[in-house]
Amino acid sequence: MQRIRKYNFKSKALFFLSLLSVMFFSSCEDVVKLDLETGETKLVVDAEIIWQKGTTGNVQVIKISKTAPYYNNTTPKVSGAQVKVENSNGDVFTFNETEPGSYTCNNFVPVLNMDYTLSVTAEGQSFKATEKLTSVTPIDRVEQEIHKDGEGKESIEIVFYYKDPVDQINYYLTDYRADFLLYPEYTLTDDEFYNGNEINNRFTNDDDKIQPGKTINITHRGISKNFYNYMNLILEIYGGSPFSIPPGNIRGNIVNTTDSNNFAFGYFRLCEADKVAYLVK
Repeated sequence: MQRIRKYNFKSKALFFLSLLSVMFFSSCEDVVKLDLETGETKLVVDAEIIWQKGTTGNVQVIKISKTAPYYNNTTPKVSGAQVKVENSNGDVFTFNETEPGSYTCNNFVPVLNMDYTLSVTAEGQSFKATEKLTSVTPIDRVEQEIHKDGEGKESIEIVFYYKDPVDQINYYLTDYRADFLLYPEYTLTDDEFYNGNEINNRFTNDDDKIQPGKTINITHRGISKNFYNYMNLILEIYGGSPFSIPPGNIRGNIVNTTDSNNFAFGYFRLCEADKVAYLVK
């Protein structure tokens, strides 16, 4: 049996929207603003090295920001940081700040199964994380089918297929993006019960917005077991809800070497990816 976990923002968002509508709009004139406790500010390191098949992968971006109070409209960017990634051969790739909080490397060299170490120095603190660049099985084909729900209502379902390698344990993270999605939808997959066979992942939309002429952008990543476990916890607990806050009880692999108690949010991951833009017929 294939184990696939699908998460989207909508189901959780609808629940929270319903709850908030009761709390906020019970009066036609007055809006209640909850007095939420502000936690300790933490560094947030968005460090995904993603190597798309068929490209050199030389341009990579790491973003650094800080947590902010719930009602803030902006996320504080962290400027002036020193960011570099070093591979197990001793090659160092420097990420230079190109805009506030955004650090770019133009000469990165991705090598599958090689270990890389991220080093960040920001606001007097030093952070490190080590991860391996994980390969991905390419997408063989993308098809569309007609899906019927329990009431017989028909909708379009997008299905993509790939052949899982038989000689290794694999973990995958896929996201789907389209102009009718406010947020991406995610699928986590492992091959524990499907090793060496063809795997298919399916994308549907409850609002029946997958219509002819729409483009579905699929990014299919190979990920490590540790990152799979991390994302599984994040998505299970928070469901990718736009109302959620950074999960203080779920730590990534980024360690503060200056003060271990002052940890950063985020996970340094290196993924080979296959991307497909599918035009719905």
